[in-house]
Amino acid sequence: HPEFRYKTEFQSHEPEFDYLKSLEIEEKINKIRWCQAANGALFLLSTNDKTIKYWKVQEKKIKKVSEMNIGSSRVVGNGSISSSAISMSSKRGLSNGIYHSLSSDLSFPAGGIPSLRLPVVSSNETSLVARCRRIYAHAHDYHINSISNNSDGETFISADDLRINLWNLEISHQSFNIVDVKPANMEDLTEVITSAEFHPTHCNTLAYSSSKGSIRLIDLRQSALCDSHSKLFEEVEAPGARSFFTEIIASVSDIKFSKDGRYILSRDYMTLK
Repeated sequence: HPEFRYKTEFQSHEPEFDYLKSLEIEEKINKIRWCQAANGALFLLSTNDKTIKYWKVQEKKIKKVSEMNIGSSRVVGNGSISSSAISMSSKRGLSNGIYHSLSSDLSFPAGGIPSLRLPVVSSNETSLVARCRRIYAHAHDYHINSISNNSDGETFISADDLRINLWNLEISHQSFNIVDVKPANMEDLTEVITSAEFHPTHCNTLAYSSSKGSIRLIDLRQSALCDSHSKLFEEVEAPGARSFFTEIIASVSDIKFSKDGRYILSRDYMTLK
């Protein structure tokens, strides 16, 4: 069994309040997705109900002054100068516009200083530091249920109940709506989007699942707004098998491509398929 060791932790989201809709936004994280690592740093996307954040987690060396240019008797603690050395500031005098900061506390040797040593800065310890690179907000009217980064390393998608948006990692103020299942009349709404996932190798292909138990495969090369799907995966309902719980049980909560992209694993209320 692999052994997991604690590395670090950081606060990704804080509780917010949408004043326009009088809606409290929880700090609860819905999804986390790893992005491509670069220069020894880890990158990840995290999202709550409304806001997506792009994080950089990197090891940084802690720099400390290890050697000072004064004797050890003048140094206390972590490289700081003792109070006897600082007390010279109270003995400063002004003569012909020039400050004299030398005092009896810091006296030069009779033969002068043989060599001037500069303070030495050393970095022996390292700590993991998390920094938020970008914030992608104000693009979803409904709660975000999934995010998925693309194999091209430049884009990712975010999905809520009715829409899927395409983002560029470098651009946080603009996204493109690629799937919209919202009807003109909300009373005609029969299903919602429950999950969305990019293909692991084909950057133009993605799949999304619905509350009716269907999975749709779409190709971004077909059109700017992917109203139609390339392939539909669903189980035909047996005649007379419909009941009050049918739609609850059939709803696909999550989907995942296999590593080679040949298979899709889906999870509904009762089973994995």
